[in-house]
Amino acid sequence: MTRDRLRYWFDSTMSRGTSALIGWLGLASALLVVLITALVVVIAPADVGEHGGWHGVLWMSLLRTLDPGTMGGDQGGLVFLALMLLVTLGGIFIVSSLIGVVTTGLDNKITVLRKGRSRIVEQDHTVVLGWSEQVFTVIAELAEANQSNRRSCVAILAAKDKVEMEDAIRARVPDLRKTRVVCRTGNPLRPGDLALVSLATARSVMVLPPDVADADIHVLKVLLALGSQAKTGTGPHVVAAVADSANLPAARLAGGPRAQLIGADDLAVRLLVNAHRQSGLSAVCADLLAFAGNEFYLRPEPSMSGRVFGDTVHAYELGIPVGLRHSDNTITLNPAHDHPIAAGDELIVLAEDDTLIKLADRPALITADAIAPPTPRRPAATRTLMIGWNKRGPQILELLEAFAEPGSTLRVAAREELHLPAADGPLRITATSCDPTDRDALEALDVRAYQHIIVLAADDLGPDEADARTLVTLLHLRDLAGSMDSPYSIVSEINDDANREIAEVTRADDFVVSEKLISLLLTQLTENRHLAAVFDDLFNPEHAEIYLKPATDYLQPGVTATFATVAEAAKLRGETAIGYRVHDEFYRPPAYGVVLNPPKNTPLTLTTGDRVIVLAED
Repeated sequence: MTRDRLRYWFDSTMSRGTSALIGWLGLASALLVVLITALVVVIAPADVGEHGGWHGVLWMSLLRTLDPGTMGGDQGGLVFLALMLLVTLGGIFIVSSLIGVVTTGLDNKITVLRKGRSRIVEQDHTVVLGWSEQVFTVIAELAEANQSNRRSCVAILAAKDKVEMEDAIRARVPDLRKTRVVCRTGNPLRPGDLALVSLATARSVMVLPPDVADADIHVLKVLLALGSQAKTGTGPHVVAAVADSANLPAARLAGGPRAQLIGADDLAVRLLVNAHRQSGLSAVCADLLAFAGNEFYLRPEPSMSGRVFGDTVHAYELGIPVGLRHSDNTITLNPAHDHPIAAGDELIVLAEDDTLIKLADRPALITADAIAPPTPRRPAATRTLMIGWNKRGPQILELLEAFAEPGSTLRVAAREELHLPAADGPLRITATSCDPTDRDALEALDVRAYQHIIVLAADDLGPDEADARTLVTLLHLRDLAGSMDSPYSIVSEINDDANREIAEVTRADDFVVSEKLISLLLTQLTENRHLAAVFDDLFNPEHAEIYLKPATDYLQPGVTATFATVAEAAKLRGETAIGYRVHDEFYRPPAYGVVLNPPKNTPLTLTTGDRVIVLAED
């Protein structure tokens, strides 16, 4: 019984890992050295004196245990030499075992570290929960946003191999600047795994939807898991996107007061519908949301307190005030120019960097004679063709009808047979079956009879296959429009931003890459949570929105003036000018002709095909 207990105790100790094995080998080495020293003292006392006494023999035995070559110069009696040989042989066994144990232990530790299961120790970092194609855009934008910081960190927790994640990030985002990316393997739904990325000390948390059919359900579950972690109601703010707007109330309930939620499909639908009426909107939004361009900043300006918003139009040389954030946290974009600025209000300024926002030291150069006289434009009925169909189709139809003028028509051409509800509003909707990649089928639609064409990406195919079919459709449409004096505008939906570069050959007027825009918006909110109200207001059709209007509404065509003159012309119309788009640059990446926040006093000449980008009510 005692023997079994001792054996069980020994086996349990050995199973504890590398440290236990090293301890046993160290104990065996110590016992061997002590035993040999005792035998030398007892059996060969004559040699003890010649080697400095028992402590000298102890030292010699220890050295021979660690290094077999040490006994090459030993001298003494036969018994002494035999015992030294014995301790050397024992040392060879112990040291070789020790090397094997240490090597195995290091290999096991490296394997564990490569699994990404160790807890990080970071402060003020950004946590990304989940993995999808959006993660590369998010990391690139965070690296751009943090390039002025001495040290920044992004921690990713996903149910994916750590090494695979790191390799993918190095391949897709080679330049991280000063940002470190730390990957951890785990399930964001498990509290123990969430602890790996140190949520309590994070600045913000982003929840990425996975590339699965029920992505919203996954996001809701992660939000619930995060809510269970914040027992005190404090912690980093959380940003997330849900595809179906019907899930937004549940997501807000699950996320609590710390969560800021975005309706991805709602935003994509608004951009598609607005971009088909004014091409270039997607490019403008991408510029506003990307950290490489111009962003919105909240800036207190005590010198403006007590004045009206119209006085701020020319206040900055490099910066455009677009609205106010009031002391009660409400937002007003494009306020009336006689709107008073109260104490405690902050200006919402569009600028390339907050360090460049400085009050102008010279008056704006305004050429009054260059301002175009007001020309009222009557809304006209439109003819629109929508090619393709996906889950956002019903929302698109609803919004198109809301914007339609009496007499407008919409024809939906899709692969499947659609049974659309009869419209009783100003928009007459018809549907027909058509293969969008078939040239003969497109010609049969008489596409030249339409003013606007919307091409939707199929959602029953993979992203690359859907984009490939879209590309073929765009090529046919552009070729069919080649002989027209005034060709139709084409706005297309693209799944993968990488495919947009390929699609440039089609010279479509605009592309809406909804996933990229959502990724950019989420990244903006992780950096500044107060911008959530700004973007909510900006993308709300009931408030001031972004419009690209003919430049001839603001400046006399071909007349050289300044952007300050454009801003003054917009002010007279109750609008806020934030930039312009050059027609000749429509198809040239990366800006696609969009120029935001230009210098106020630099000479500028706009032609009839150019557009002025404004914030306006309509």
